[in-house]
Amino acid sequence: MAYQALYRKYRPKDFSDVKGQDAIVTTLKNQLSSGRIGHAYLFCGTRGTGKTTVAKILAKAMNCEHLTENGPCGECPRCRSIEDGSSMNVVEIDGASNNGVADVRQIVDEVNYAPIDGGRKVYIIDEVHMLTENAFNALLKTLEEPPEYLSFILATTDPQKVIATIQSRCQRYDFKRIPVETITARLRELLDKEGVVAEDRALNYIARVADGALRDALSLLEECISFYFKEELTFDKVLDVVGSVDQTIYHTMTQALIDGEVDRVIETVDELVATGRELTQFAKEYVWYLRNLMIIKAAKNVEQLVDLSDENINILRGYAEKLEEEQIVRYIHVMSRLVADMRHTSNRRVEFEIALIRLCRPQMERDYDSLVDRMKGMERDLELLKDKLEAGVYQTTAPVQPGVPGEAMQAAPLQPVPVKQIRPEAIPDEVKEIAGQWKHVEQAIMASGKGHLLAMLRDVVLSVDDSGNLVLGIKYPMNIKYFKDSKEHLEMLTDIIGEVTGKHVNIVIKDLSNARDRLAVTDLREIIKNVNIEVEE
Repeated sequence: MAYQALYRKYRPKDFSDVKGQDAIVTTLKNQLSSGRIGHAYLFCGTRGTGKTTVAKILAKAMNCEHLTENGPCGECPRCRSIEDGSSMNVVEIDGASNNGVADVRQIVDEVNYAPIDGGRKVYIIDEVHMLTENAFNALLKTLEEPPEYLSFILATTDPQKVIATIQSRCQRYDFKRIPVETITARLRELLDKEGVVAEDRALNYIARVADGALRDALSLLEECISFYFKEELTFDKVLDVVGSVDQTIYHTMTQALIDGEVDRVIETVDELVATGRELTQFAKEYVWYLRNLMIIKAAKNVEQLVDLSDENINILRGYAEKLEEEQIVRYIHVMSRLVADMRHTSNRRVEFEIALIRLCRPQMERDYDSLVDRMKGMERDLELLKDKLEAGVYQTTAPVQPGVPGEAMQAAPLQPVPVKQIRPEAIPDEVKEIAGQWKHVEQAIMASGKGHLLAMLRDVVLSVDDSGNLVLGIKYPMNIKYFKDSKEHLEMLTDIIGEVTGKHVNIVIKDLSNARDRLAVTDLREIIKNVNIEVEE
């Protein structure tokens, strides 16, 4: 038998196999069981959500001689003839290629002939919005007064183009995007039948990229299986095929944009190019990432609005606290324009880098959103200055001498921040090793796909206490809470450190949210660098 694509091979045969459209399926089943079958249906929704599939099942059920709870029996002569395409009762028409008045008039002439073997005559017109206005008008009279044995099922991805007089004569059903978890479960079910081994994380990523379209997910899955034939389908392999990236890169990019660090932004682009990622795909997905960030900023109950893990939602909440809604909207506008421009440019990387630099440097632009972004940057600078003033780093004016109006006395010397001195020879060997290889630890965290963990270690200070424990000084309250609320997060980090360095140490979290406390701690990496302590690579 000739090879069939997965989306054709596993196309649902009855309503029990339809995924993610429970409300529509229940309504249609109730109509069939009660005999209240409509004469015209309008199925609307994005590609791959099941419109044509449900239309075929409904048409078959209207003609089935032994209707079951889940629709057509699939065994009676009528079901078999519809399945093999020999039935005259069910006619499928492509509205894109048969969109003229002559095509519709031919249909109108044919509907006057009753079904030969009983049953019901059903016309399925796919992409019905492609019909011309005259063609719609030619169909209008038949839809208004159809014979009792006739039903039309019209399917479209663009219902706005279907004229109002047609829509008003149809029962309209809007097919929603299929949830990620539903698509993932379906992919797992089909792979078990195909005997293909795949990681749950890989299937979940395919489901997210499909953006609610099960057919797209099956096509992408088939591409991945073909590329890695007879191999286990891992998350990294899916990334290679899709040319996409993990959430970690999005987190890194967003933090760099917030901080205005052009160097880190360009390094991220360089990393994307070096690993063979498609920049256009990244830009598209980053727009969706920013959309999720905007929803988290603007809405309260976001769990039902964004398809992200709780950990990623918490990371985005942290970013949302640092950004105004206007800033996020500006990011989305710039990246959306970039996606459109990249279709017509000969050097996508240059366009990509220019757009990101514009996000880092709002002073390059003169629109309202950029002005808001610049003001937010000034507020961040003022907050940093305030931290330094609180820590006693700056004294901007000399105090006035009491009893001598208007005459300033010499500024009193500032009290220095007491810095705890750490002697290099007092640092345990295992702590030196970890501090010296911290970059490798960060790379291992990223490679393991635990981007949320890496994001929580941003601006971490490495130190050591009197008991020889590795101290992680953390600046941000949300990040401190992340480690202190769950021992699993600390254990996860300990395991990765052990894998990279071969060393095991106890880790202590230190709160450095106070500016003066931060100035009192010297990072072990600086000590190691300054005294040229050798560490194993």
